[in-house]
This record gives sequence, structure tokens and C-alpha cells, in this order.
Amino acid sequence: MSEDLAKPAREYATDEIVVEWRPSLCYHSQNCIAALPGVFDPERRPWIDVSAAGTDQIEAAVALCPSGALSTRRPNTETRVNTNDATEVRAIPNGPLILRGNLRVVGADGKELTRLQKVALCRCGQSRNKPFCDGSHKRVGFRDGPAS
Repeated sequence: MSEDLAKPAREYATDEIVVEWRPSLCYHSQNCIAALPGVFDPERRPWIDVSAAGTDQIEAAVALCPSGALSTRRPNTETRVNTNDATEVRAIPNGPLILRGNLRVVGADGKELTRLQKVALCRCGQSRNKPFCDGSHKRVGFRDGPAS
């Protein structure tokens, strides 16, 4: 398992909600910041303030995270994963592949890296955290090939 993935998620909590952040999966789409800038502020430490909005608002903002770096859970509530939905793979224009479903990510050596419901995988080849996207496509100016 990748050293970064072996680290526990950072947790930000109230009595009603826990937001988990896995930095190694984040490619900085900034969807969370756009949705709730009072909760998600990269200039502040800690950068997540779960007391700044309601539980439902935070869950909705976290659901916009395409990489799976952010997730939520409610304390003392069983987490259920819907495995009946079809797996989806979507290419983001000039960006990563976004996968959603019951996912098992396996490294080049055949070892399981992680199990997730959604993840962003590198498509530009420049990530420093392969196979995961780290946002390097922005730095290198990655562009999709011409349409067929």
C-alpha cells in the first residue's frame, strides 16, 4: 500500500458530522471551496471548519468532490455503500479519469492500494502520486487529443 494511503484520513468533526480528508487523493478541483467557502478555506488552518455550515450542506458539498479525497459520515450511524450501481468511468476534459462505483485500486506490483467509492486517476502521466491524479495536468498544460 502507498505510504500516503496507509496514513489515516484527517478528520474534522462536530457531534453531527465527520468530514474525512485524504490529501493523497486530492487533485484540487476546488469544487468543495466553490460550494462552501466558509467551510473549505485553503488559506485557513485547519482548512476545514465543519461548524461553519449545516450538516446537509456539508454533505452536499463533499458529494461534489470528484476524487474521493473528501468523504463524510455521521457519528454513531452505520455507513452503507451502494454496490448495485454500475461502475462509471468518465474522462474530465484536459484532466483525470473519474471512476465511481465499488472500486478496488491495485498498483503495478499487484498489491491493493485502496478501496473507494470514487477516485481520480492520472491521465497525463505526470502525477507524482500515480496512479492517482495530483493536479499535475494543470501544471504541464495537459490537453486531450483531437476528437475522432
